[in-house]
Amino acid sequence: MDEAQAVDRVDAPAPSRAGHAGARVPGAPRPPRLPRRHLHGVILLDKPLGLSSNDALQKVKRLLRAEKAGHTGTLDPLATGLLPLCFGAATKFSQVSLDADKRYTATLKLGQTTASGDAEGEVLRTREVVPEMRAPERLRAACDAFTGEIEQVPPMHSALKHQGRALYEYAREGVEVERAPRRVTIHGIDILSVQGDVLEIDVRCSKGTYIRTLAQDIGEHLGCGAHLIGLRRTGSGGVGLHGAVTLEALQAMSEAERDALLLPADVLLSDWPDVVLSEADAGRFLSGMRRRLTLPDAPLVRVYGPLPSPTAAPERRVLLGSAHIQAGELIPTRLLSPLEVQGMLSQAAVPDQPI
Repeated sequence: MDEAQAVDRVDAPAPSRAGHAGARVPGAPRPPRLPRRHLHGVILLDKPLGLSSNDALQKVKRLLRAEKAGHTGTLDPLATGLLPLCFGAATKFSQVSLDADKRYTATLKLGQTTASGDAEGEVLRTREVVPEMRAPERLRAACDAFTGEIEQVPPMHSALKHQGRALYEYAREGVEVERAPRRVTIHGIDILSVQGDVLEIDVRCSKGTYIRTLAQDIGEHLGCGAHLIGLRRTGSGGVGLHGAVTLEALQAMSEAERDALLLPADVLLSDWPDVVLSEADAGRFLSGMRRRLTLPDAPLVRVYGPLPSPTAAPERRVLLGSAHIQAGELIPTRLLSPLEVQGMLSQAAVPDQPI
């Protein structure tokens, strides 16, 4: 997802209905609207079942009273798990997580194929799952057949656009649209459990992989068909569910407790090499100028400058943006503004951590 767009107004809790305790007298002034805040950082949300990614984002944005926010890639309402939410300066790096490899725990129901590839769709065909199909070597062979670089035809029940409309809109109207296959990479599939006709697998894959399509393909390879009955994202790039918080837990926290969960904006870049500039070079880099350095070429680096304080420890630093290195030059890719850098400095609550 690109940088966050317009932000909702943040209102005080709605008053009770007339006649109840705390009800607003008709004609009386409304309570003042709570101001929005310029927050910077990332919250790792454990998205609940039934909410779209955007619904989850809006709920957390209101809880934090955040001015600017965005999520890092759609997670279907029927899926749960890791959804990094970016605020302020961190929204500039949301695309990094969108482009990153993903990890999922997927639960397949063997023996049935559905119109949507998941449990919401109409059952199209039921086939017997004979014991031989559940044999470890047979399951392993089916998973191995879809490991590596493969082609997938995007499902009709997906958000992929055709002539300005999402494919799922056509699917609801009973219209089938021709889709070109797309190349994705399945880095690995591990079998976690087999209980009757239910198969649970761990999938590490590239962006753009459709797990419901993978489930259908594995089922067809076994000869019995399959559909997806559960999906949980457990990793995205360099972050995982460790430290993720549920929406229910966030709602029960105080504002200060929620703020304390904000991770640094560079958490999405944690698996990139870093470059630390001098104070003079940091200022020039922030203005968009290339800097000379003696480092090997690198397609992606995170760039830091020293803290603007004479008492700061030498290892303290502040994120300036991202860049790539080519022929001895550090070339800016995504820069933070001086206001964003200052905002992160002002917000920092732990003095011995990089910002």
